[in-house]
Amino acid sequence: MAAPLAPSGFQFAIDRGGTFTDVFARCPGGRVRVLKLLSEDPAYRDAPTEGIRRILQELGVALPRDQPLDGSQIQWIRMGTTVATNALLQRRGERTALAVTRGFRHLLHIGTQARPHLFDLEVAMPDMLYEEVIEVDERIVPEQPDCCSGVTLLVQKPLDLERLRGDLEGLLSRGFRSLAVLLLHSYAWPEHEEQVAALALQLGFSQVSLSSGVARMARAVPRGLTACVDAYLSPGVRSYLHSFCQGFRDGLQGVRVLFMRSDGGLTPMARFRGSQAILSGPAAGVVGYARTTFDPRDGTPVIGFDMGGTSTDVSRFAGALEHVFEASTAGVSIQAPQLDINTVAAGGGSRLFFRWGGMAPVTLGLSPDCPLVSPGGPLTVTDANLVLGRLLPEYFPRIFGPGEDQPLCRDSAVAAFRRLAATIGDFRSATGDSAVPEASPEPPSVEEVALGFIRVANEAMCRPIRALTQARGHDASRHILACFGGAGGQHACAIARTLRMARVCVHRHSGLLSALGLALADVVHEEQEPCALPYGPGAFPRLEQRLRELERRCRDALRGQGFADEQIVTEPFLHMRYEGTDGALMVSARGHPARPDTCQAGDFLGAFTERYRQEFGFALPGRAVLVDDLRVRGTGSTEPVAPECPPQVTQCYFEGGYQDTPVYLLEDLGSDHVLPGPAIIIDTNSTIVVEPGCVATMTPLGDINIAVGEGPAQTLGTELDPVQLSIFSHRFMSIADGAHPAAHGHLHQHQGAPRLLVRPVRARRGARVQRPPHPRAPGGHAGGRAVPGQGKSGEFGGVLGGFGGPAPCSVCDSHLSLTCPSPVPYLSQVFWPGQPRPVFFVASRGHHADVGGSTPGSMPPHSQSLRQEGAVFVSFKLVTRGQFQEQAVTEALLAPGAVPGCSGTRNLRDNLADLRAQVAANQKGIGLVRELIGHCGLEAVQAYMGYVQDNAEVAVRDTLRAVAARWGSLLQAEDSMDDGTPIRLRVELDPKEGSAVFDFGGTGPEVLGNCNAPRAITLSALIYCLRCLVGHDIPLNQGCLAPVQVLIPPGSILDPSPEAAVVGGNVLTSQRLVDVVLRAFGVCAASQGCMNNVTFGSDRGGYYETVAGGAGAGPHWEGRSGVHTHMTNTRITDPEILELRYPVVLRRFELRAGSGGAGRCRGGDGVIRELQFRRGAELAVLSERRATRPYGMAGGLPGAPGLNLLLRRDGRVINVGGKGQVSVEPGVSKNHQKTPK
Repeated sequence: MAAPLAPSGFQFAIDRGGTFTDVFARCPGGRVRVLKLLSEDPAYRDAPTEGIRRILQELGVALPRDQPLDGSQIQWIRMGTTVATNALLQRRGERTALAVTRGFRHLLHIGTQARPHLFDLEVAMPDMLYEEVIEVDERIVPEQPDCCSGVTLLVQKPLDLERLRGDLEGLLSRGFRSLAVLLLHSYAWPEHEEQVAALALQLGFSQVSLSSGVARMARAVPRGLTACVDAYLSPGVRSYLHSFCQGFRDGLQGVRVLFMRSDGGLTPMARFRGSQAILSGPAAGVVGYARTTFDPRDGTPVIGFDMGGTSTDVSRFAGALEHVFEASTAGVSIQAPQLDINTVAAGGGSRLFFRWGGMAPVTLGLSPDCPLVSPGGPLTVTDANLVLGRLLPEYFPRIFGPGEDQPLCRDSAVAAFRRLAATIGDFRSATGDSAVPEASPEPPSVEEVALGFIRVANEAMCRPIRALTQARGHDASRHILACFGGAGGQHACAIARTLRMARVCVHRHSGLLSALGLALADVVHEEQEPCALPYGPGAFPRLEQRLRELERRCRDALRGQGFADEQIVTEPFLHMRYEGTDGALMVSARGHPARPDTCQAGDFLGAFTERYRQEFGFALPGRAVLVDDLRVRGTGSTEPVAPECPPQVTQCYFEGGYQDTPVYLLEDLGSDHVLPGPAIIIDTNSTIVVEPGCVATMTPLGDINIAVGEGPAQTLGTELDPVQLSIFSHRFMSIADGAHPAAHGHLHQHQGAPRLLVRPVRARRGARVQRPPHPRAPGGHAGGRAVPGQGKSGEFGGVLGGFGGPAPCSVCDSHLSLTCPSPVPYLSQVFWPGQPRPVFFVASRGHHADVGGSTPGSMPPHSQSLRQEGAVFVSFKLVTRGQFQEQAVTEALLAPGAVPGCSGTRNLRDNLADLRAQVAANQKGIGLVRELIGHCGLEAVQAYMGYVQDNAEVAVRDTLRAVAARWGSLLQAEDSMDDGTPIRLRVELDPKEGSAVFDFGGTGPEVLGNCNAPRAITLSALIYCLRCLVGHDIPLNQGCLAPVQVLIPPGSILDPSPEAAVVGGNVLTSQRLVDVVLRAFGVCAASQGCMNNVTFGSDRGGYYETVAGGAGAGPHWEGRSGVHTHMTNTRITDPEILELRYPVVLRRFELRAGSGGAGRCRGGDGVIRELQFRRGAELAVLSERRATRPYGMAGGLPGAPGLNLLLRRDGRVINVGGKGQVSVEPGVSKNHQKTPK
């Protein structure tokens, strides 16, 4: 690439980070100058201004800090900043109020109703960004009652501006000046929001953020949260921009000042807003490596690896920036285009710990009073690199100690690691004679422990890379690893080797790559609008006309910023999905040119189908494709900027011991240097470790290319190694994570997320189960067991499928009724060469919205037998010799129609598509398991699958010992169902062994209704409770039950007959079981004790939802209001999506104030949810805690019971009861539900 002409003035690209500010400057004449300084320093007011001052001062003219700078010599300034991010993280934004449609004052608090950490009984969630809420009298609904996919809307209630005026004046009198506005369906009808904004600005609000202005997409919750972020952060961003301009004499008039947005594009300072600024700094880094590492001639994709002090960001570039349109930052969902950047909490300052035989990094942060010079403090990843000789104190900043002027102290780190090595040795000795006989009693060396932690941290950082590659159908080994960030160079070679990447690239300015990215970035302007048209020839003229209009707006906006037409490039996108599915893909037609039978902008259907196949493993031919939104991205291209002996030898520890390692200064290296590993390259901003077997080559531009070799051969034995235990835990979780995310987006309701389990056939003790943490374990609420050898696998001659080939099959226990929310388990075999039988099984489970039965949604409130609840499968082979058995499974799904009063499935097409999604998830899992076996060996993988379970067993035993020491060896609790059926529990603890007997003797008998819970449900509840009691992050697996004996009386409600109805046991009794167990252990008060199941529909199809309630309080925490608890964590359908797709209007969805139960720590409140029906339907509710109240703990009062009401056309208000089914009338009939607590 030819170098550009020298600039006529200074060009500054500045990345203002949380700790350091990086400046990349191109001076008149072409000279490049780079600078790094502290972002906060009492010596100067603003770091970017100080960086500009220092570089301008090099001209020889003194520029005092207390005087504004002369900006006449500056051509442009480009900046990325963490001002907004830090304000969000530290909650230092503007006081904000929210205006929302009446009836939805708590909508954003409830959100998706899911809790972020499944086993956190406290349900800790970030506070809302707004302080007060006012409700706006107005209502807009989709016009067509048959719920077609159009966005024609009906103004059902006009906006009441007079009442609003008084509410806004009240906010102003209480000091509010920033307002977020969320009115339902404003994405397609913004007029009401615009009227609210006009009135608010007229009255004196200085910031009004409209949800329709920040995100023109359906889904009220993320759009409203984005508006709150914008209102909360924009005043601070605007204040900073004003302050920055005040540092220059002319306020930077005439200077082009651009800021980096979260989507990787630059925008003029006047258009920069808070909701666009969250990923401003990281986005610049992505642009930096994309422009400097990716070579369009060979098209090899690049993985960006940015390792900092507290976390690591990874991203992918394959010729185009990859975006997501809804992401979460600091616990807040933001619906806006953002670069797809995955973050893992492992950085140079991450704390290291050893617990129960496993090692892991936990983010802590590297600070000047770091334990590197403070004996007894927590160790960090940086300590490990220091001990191994990979960091040299003489080249590291002297910022440690009380005076912030001391170097790294290796002696302190060595002493701390020596103490940790002794602890690990004690653990090995303690477990060598009992739980883990293979463990070695010899204590490890300091270097072995430090290297072990480095390897664990590396594996933790590999997980998000696998999520970006393997989980999306890409081969990680076919990527280049672009390393930047201060700590990344010490780990890049090892991570590339683990992922089998052949090449690592380190830019010469890798420590300032975000600043360089700003210099290389394009100016971006985007236009977007909702669409909701079917994709097809009939819609092409409308689509093309709207895309042309959006393109015109983009070009006009960029021309207004000074770009000529030849500098402007636009690209159209369609937000597409299959009809009836929730997961939409934002699709470009790049690589799919237009044909006579396609849209003139390109073959979007071909692009959509190709990407869908890549992400989900299959397509849905014949299914209509809908376009939810139109988007055009316009870029104004700017001129690219061309970047401008005997070594020291140190001792560095690698696999196999210490090795002589040359140390080079990057500034001394030229393009003729080839550096075989091991070697250390020192830059002013980073340290790069070239590991043995790797070769570093300097490029003519001063960058570093590292060819990654295979590394020394390692023999991985089957004996327990704490390092390998942690590494395998990450690998197993990567398999579970990587096999199902795509299918999650495909399935038709939020209950449909598949969950992967992995289990070796021959385990040392019982079944080994490894899967993503999820409360439905093992086997799911329905009592089905996706564990071969415990069901009816004998029907297949011992080998599932009865043949030696790798053909998957589905195995379920005879108790399994495939009714929603019962999980449909699909199990596949994993074969390995030389093994006559399967060596592993993988299983995924997905929830189906309807599988037949007596009511739409397959949740009959009055079922008395299993077959009234829908299709029943016993050892059904879903795939035979690679062929999906569509006809056979269709017959099975329609079979309930033969039962009197019942119907076959009402959503056959969706059932089949969801089952195919599970097949795809299993196939992905099989490939990942085989890859792991190929890398580590079959015996080692099976052994460590067992050790993961042993690790969980040790954790549970320690927890049970602690409980016995506090409460004694006998615990008891009792509760009852609404019909009076008691559930009794007696727990006998053995403090010496750390074991327990859970005896449910005295529990009531099987019931005529459907609250019967097969034995697996009790085990599910127990394993969930034990995992919560452990209180630390361990993979959920069946090892948690190893110290536990469970006694359940046969014939009881917890061990019913095979034909008993069980759908209520899945969703109701499971919750009561958890309440009883936690009551016995005295952990917390009762939560809502119910999943509040609502179904409605007709022969045309059904809808199913579980509704949030209140969480129980604990000894030091308030219960969370409006959240799912314990044995469920499903997301609720967004109000706008609900009204667009179903014949209902959601009239209210808010917290039930005061229902949580009083006490020193209050219980969480339930919710009020009111549905109005626009078409006749059958409504069914299946709930508990309508007659009994959720108990309080330690003197706290109980919560309020729930209530299900039906509001009839004639004005009657009818109590439906906890379990009821009724026909509803269109127009007036309303389901009014108050959930417990």
